[in-house]
Amino acid sequence: MKIFTKTVIVILVVVGLFALTPTGQYIFAAGNDLYRKLEVFQEMIQLINTQYVEPVDWDSTMEGAFKGLMDALDPHSIFIPPDRVDNINESFKGNFEGIGIEFDILNDYITVISPIVGSPSDGLLNPGDQLIKIDGESAYKITRDEVFKKLRGPKGSKVGLSVARAGLDELLEITIIRDKIPIYSVLAKFLMDDDSTGYLLMNRFSATTSNEFITAVEELKTQGMKQLLVDIRYNSGGYLDEVVKIIDDFLPGGEKIVYTRGRLKNANEDYFSTGKAEFEKLPVMIMINRASASASEILSGSLQDLDRALIVGETSFGKGLVQRQYPMRDGSAIRVTVAKYFTPSGRLIQRPYKNGDAEAYYEEIYDHDFDKVDSTKLASRPIYHTKTGRVVYGGGGITPDVHLAPPGVLTKSTANIRRHSSRPFFTYASEYAVKHPELKRDWEHFYDNFKYSEDELNQFYSIIDSLGIKIDRLELTEDENIIQNYLKSELAAQLWGRNEQYEVRTELDDQIQEAMQHWTEAREIGHAGGYL
Repeated sequence: MKIFTKTVIVILVVVGLFALTPTGQYIFAAGNDLYRKLEVFQEMIQLINTQYVEPVDWDSTMEGAFKGLMDALDPHSIFIPPDRVDNINESFKGNFEGIGIEFDILNDYITVISPIVGSPSDGLLNPGDQLIKIDGESAYKITRDEVFKKLRGPKGSKVGLSVARAGLDELLEITIIRDKIPIYSVLAKFLMDDDSTGYLLMNRFSATTSNEFITAVEELKTQGMKQLLVDIRYNSGGYLDEVVKIIDDFLPGGEKIVYTRGRLKNANEDYFSTGKAEFEKLPVMIMINRASASASEILSGSLQDLDRALIVGETSFGKGLVQRQYPMRDGSAIRVTVAKYFTPSGRLIQRPYKNGDAEAYYEEIYDHDFDKVDSTKLASRPIYHTKTGRVVYGGGGITPDVHLAPPGVLTKSTANIRRHSSRPFFTYASEYAVKHPELKRDWEHFYDNFKYSEDELNQFYSIIDSLGIKIDRLELTEDENIIQNYLKSELAAQLWGRNEQYEVRTELDDQIQEAMQHWTEAREIGHAGGYL
């Protein structure tokens, strides 16, 4: 039995083709065929090095070979070049050191999209601010890589910024002291319009996610939450231990949460609940879609199998392979599949794949029939049963209890505006916020009543025309409610923050609105499972 114990694996990784370590000896002991292939590979390298018509860039050539080797295994075993290792590790670490802004490069300057709450920039920089100089040096036409190098740095160090702010004629000179910056995985948490449903949006499972989750749910409970909607659409996963901790908060002790099985014994783990049960009596609904993967599928699949939550949305991605990341001596890393995930009922989460054909594997989820629900398709999938005997389906991914139609397709004109590099929705809302600071006085009034006038929308469309974006005014009229919502949500972000931005977005989210009609089923499942 494993209850949240960290497995520390120390492995000596040798990049040299014929270096013999205990791992290498094991490989060669498996048979002479691999050894012969390595000899052929060495012979190829020698011939290319001496005979090829031009000097060979061995860094890029070998990097391509490493990538090809991993691609031939499965879609999720990967080679990570040295220059990407830190960024990948950081995204799941939960923090970094810097000034704390989300940014884009608009009109050739760093533009603040949002200061990160609680960071050194919070209260000093505003959405829409442009960084003209950094430590006295021009930031004109700066690249993204240069932004990270100049703005990130050790905690306690200083950086001087010359800032252009809408409404001011002169640059603001601001000094910011760098600090540790949190990377939040809980993007939004608020009560829905019924004042009893708590909405919680997560985009990853990082090292801090379980703590963020508990804090968010406790905060919602103090506001009067009676039932919880967890939105993990587009959540691609993360750390197994973090999702197990979250599941544990909803269960009594002794329940199998998830288990892994691999070729080697040290890859086999069974995870059980501890009896922590912080939120055992809370009705729960989980929203998934075809981009919900890995840890997201463990959360939804486990709570579905144990009859603890109603799962709504679309069939999930189907990534049920366990990877371990091993550092290489040159600073690169490989992420190797060592096991497969199974839900409590025995369902394999992993969707079928053909080795070496990652392109077809990823293209499949964009097929319009990927999530088509019909009796013929379900009949071909293996059947499993939940704790109380409900039928659930295997065959890869998590099939929801309640299927929700995918979001509608935008008109081409609206899609062109959304995709444009100048971020027109953000830019217009940023300028509007400067002109109308009085809107910030009353969030409730803004949420219930605010709407852009026809003249203001026409002004926005004129700006779109001036940017050379191809639009059809008839199509924009068709999407007017959506455009209003995009602009209003961006304005909410400017005036209050990300949480309010997402609250506005839910107004026109058809999947969320439909999900809200299924709380009776969620409660029935919880009661049948003996939780409520």
